[in-house]
Amino acid sequence: MAHFAKLGSNGKVIQVLTLNNSDMLNADGVEDETVGQQYLEQHNNWPAQMWIQTSYNTSAGTHKLGGTPLRGNYAGIGYTWDEDNNIFWPKSPYASWVKNTTTASWDSPIGDAPALTAEQEAQNTPADDNTPATHHWQYVWNEAGQSWDLTDHNA
Repeated sequence: MAHFAKLGSNGKVIQVLTLNNSDMLNADGVEDETVGQQYLEQHNNWPAQMWIQTSYNTSAGTHKLGGTPLRGNYAGIGYTWDEDNNIFWPKSPYASWVKNTTTASWDSPIGDAPALTAEQEAQNTPADDNTPATHHWQYVWNEAGQSWDLTDHNA
């Protein structure tokens, strides 16, 4: 099955449809996105150029099954098509975050969250199946302070 994103105004994904691979074969019997786009236009009354193929197995620039990633991320409703970078973008998690076109993901303006210490990791791990973890340490983005703040979700 092939997947195609239907684009609305401003490149927003408004629907994702599946298409039989046989419905996108060109005259040489090779899968061709433009054939799929023409099929979708004919059967859905939506312009061919507003259908963009997407891969169900692509996320953050990586193909989950080891194949070739397609367009950065699987398109979901509400994602935005970035024609210049050939990437489907989810909504930014925070206003200050920036697009990383290498990984097809959003990055904080100061980089990744710090790693937890070995002690914090140990406190996050239950002693056994009957005893819950004493802490649940995690770094959480603070948009107002533009910082990663360490929080304990068990506190």
